[in-house]
Amino acid sequence: MKPTRALALAALISTASLTAHAAELPIASEALQSHVTTEVTRIDLANRQVTVKGPNDKDVTFQLTEQAKALPNLKVGDQVDIKVTRAVAYVLNTHEGGAPKASVESGTIRATAANPNPGGEAFRQVKVTSQIKKIDLKAHEVTLLPPEGTVQVVKVEDPELQARMKNLKIDQTVDAIYTEVLSVETSRPAQ
Repeated sequence: MKPTRALALAALISTASLTAHAAELPIASEALQSHVTTEVTRIDLANRQVTVKGPNDKDVTFQLTEQAKALPNLKVGDQVDIKVTRAVAYVLNTHEGGAPKASVESGTIRATAANPNPGGEAFRQVKVTSQIKKIDLKAHEVTLLPPEGTVQVVKVEDPELQARMKNLKIDQTVDAIYTEVLSVETSRPAQ
């Protein structure tokens, strides 16, 4: 069983026993952040490529798109601060009858007049809705139908969560919302 499915279901069951007046209940979340500070070692403006010091001082080259409007402002020796945040949130829909589906949103924020250094933020959010198709209280299993159409059976191991399974309903949906944010800031060392 995939760990995210087990976590989603464990959280789903622990929250399903609450009486809800809202259409959706947040039931669990987790986040992970990575942070790297490095230095620009080479810039190829014609090909829109930037090379930075990678792990163990091995150079890593990035291909940039036309959206990197401030690339000409970047200089060799500039410091680059890269942060990546990944988060997953699970939500139980208290109404019934939702359909499995998936959606993707993305966007960017670039340097501003107040901060002309190259950099910015980009985000991507994917929402996957799975529908509860079967609840087997004796076997302690919940069958979910994700958008790709192949049902997945999730085994509930925790006895406390098993007792709460009786509060789940067929056709309720569970949303898994995955968000990833990339933030890049540059700075020039003092001369």
